[in-house]
Amino acid sequence: MHSYERLLDSWIIAFFLLLAPLQLLAGLELPAFEESDQIVRHRAFTLKYSEEHEQAEWVAYTLEEHMVSGPVKRTDDFRPDPLVKTGSASPEDYRGSGYDRGHLVPAADMKHSRECMSETFFMSNMSPQRPEFNRGIWKELEEQVRRWVREDKELHVVAGPVFAAQDYEVIGPNRVAVPDFYYKVILDYREPGIKAIGFILPNGKAEAALWEFAVPVDRVEEITGIDFYPALPDDVEEVLESSLDFSGWPLPGRILQDESTSVQAEQRESRGEICDNWLTIKAGVRHNSTCRYFGKSQSGRCCGPDEGRPCRICGG
Repeated sequence: MHSYERLLDSWIIAFFLLLAPLQLLAGLELPAFEESDQIVRHRAFTLKYSEEHEQAEWVAYTLEEHMVSGPVKRTDDFRPDPLVKTGSASPEDYRGSGYDRGHLVPAADMKHSRECMSETFFMSNMSPQRPEFNRGIWKELEEQVRRWVREDKELHVVAGPVFAAQDYEVIGPNRVAVPDFYYKVILDYREPGIKAIGFILPNGKAEAALWEFAVPVDRVEEITGIDFYPALPDDVEEVLESSLDFSGWPLPGRILQDESTSVQAEQRESRGEICDNWLTIKAGVRHNSTCRYFGKSQSGRCCGPDEGRPCRICGG
């Protein structure tokens, strides 16, 4: 995307936001949901609970600059969520499982209030994360979002798990499902930098830099089936979600700092680093026949019988 195209997109978004009534933007942080869905509202975040997976399908909240620099320390009071009508997971589900109780809403995002901090330790906000993921690239992304909000003042954040196969692993008496991937989408709708970005990350040790897992928001919607910004006018939503420009989202270690994502993507694809499925496996990588992702690539380029380096998910 050229600079004049990005400028035109910004004008389009600004025009529609000026027309939008204030009440339209009041629930901007909430994805679309049905009346029958189990929606749990806490002080500083809202979640949609999945009884099938015993965790949130999504958590959503508005993050403001003052929230990440307050004096409140971690409460570490992990406990079931009393607002989940069907009963949430419990700390016992994770005991001896080898998985971390991974926060979807980070505790460090709620340093402004002890009550809000404590609510991030409800088990409805936990998901089974491999230690190398929770303490690695997931933590890195959480810290990056806090750096962004110090610059942008206010961001809308949605995060949750992705289950790539029906035969997922479960842990504990409540059979908490172990996700294969996690997503996070971030929206800044304040002028002058109205923008959005998405991430899809495998639940394991990351073998690439954080920026390489960035995708347009509509890619995350395609994978999850979630409409993240239903409160936005369709024209604004289309512009925000269909493209991704890194110029508004500085990330450590990213190459080609002066180029848009679309140009970078073309160059990465020409180097064989993008597969046409959403697993984002480098060229030549293949899955073994016991891997749940074997043969899943639409092109067969990454998951077929080609010789290559081992899959970083299953070992190849």
